[in-house]
Amino acid sequence: MNTTTKYAATALAAALGVTALAGCGGSDDTASGDAGSGSKTVTLVSHDSFNASDAVLKAFTKQTGYKVKVLKSGDAGAALNQEILTKGSPRGDVFFGADNTLLSRALDNGLFTPYKAKGLDRVAADTRLDADKNRVTPVDTGDICVNYDKKYFADKKLDPPKTFDDLLKPAYKNLLVTENAATSSPGLGFLLGTVATQGESGYQDYWKKLKNNGVKVVDGWEQAYNEEFSGSAGGKKAKADRPLVVSYASSPPVEVLYADPQPTEAPTGVATGTCFRQIEFAGLLDGAKNEAGGKALLDFLISKQFQEDMPLNMFVNPVVKDAKLPELFTKFGAVVDKPATVAPEKIAKNREQWVQSWSSLVVK
Repeated sequence: MNTTTKYAATALAAALGVTALAGCGGSDDTASGDAGSGSKTVTLVSHDSFNASDAVLKAFTKQTGYKVKVLKSGDAGAALNQEILTKGSPRGDVFFGADNTLLSRALDNGLFTPYKAKGLDRVAADTRLDADKNRVTPVDTGDICVNYDKKYFADKKLDPPKTFDDLLKPAYKNLLVTENAATSSPGLGFLLGTVATQGESGYQDYWKKLKNNGVKVVDGWEQAYNEEFSGSAGGKKAKADRPLVVSYASSPPVEVLYADPQPTEAPTGVATGTCFRQIEFAGLLDGAKNEAGGKALLDFLISKQFQEDMPLNMFVNPVVKDAKLPELFTKFGAVVDKPATVAPEKIAKNREQWVQSWSSLVVK
């Protein structure tokens, strides 16, 4: 596939909530609703961006005897909503894709049966947001950041922005495109990044200024990155005119990986002072028909084998300490030392209010 098609298909786990993938993993004639406790099929319900190599999924089957069936259900929010509507009678055994921006909704609705996955001691402590109850298991992290088109800024002899405050400068007027915080995971993450850096009393004023500086808002990541951003392969073809976009710290390696021929330098860069940290989780669904298979799958999701398979399939970072990143990530990816964060309990308490306030300020 070309860069645009492949990137839109995977959409990163943080893209969480954009483009559908073709089904991946093993398939089985047994539907998830028919899989009893003795079934050899374990069903993973996820957002559309889940992806894993066939070799790794086959290794899981060889190790455990369970075949993985992946049931994709739209973006992260839509997938979670479907599980909330069917809680107690889930469509599968494990749910993957609730991140720290949406985790409270999953936990407050009692979607998961507590399970302490084997190998959890190898998982970074700062990702274990439910460590006291182990209702969910951290699987990956990613950073939502402003990306920039290197050629544009070189041609203009203009330094790219580095921080949230830089984006308010007149030099960057009408250059930024972001996603709708009410409909897009990266859009919501970027909003939370402004709350973290500007404060609960200052983020609204920040967005008023950003709007006055010409920020453009579109529905989702695919439109923002592939249609509006001049630095992407899709943007170049569409003659896009926005050299700044809210995307991911892992976007530059993707541009390199799927370019033909591959460049020696990534065409895009990352403003590392504009990043918000995402953490994705998986959990054993309450009422899972194949609980044993679900537990085995959770163990596998934090195995070194699966964790090292993730970066070039979902373009996210491992959470286990002994997993190595591929050279593509270390060479072309951005290192984000101090991403913005917001405490999960604060997100749970204020998320809807923040999104509503943002919508009234920026969209309406």
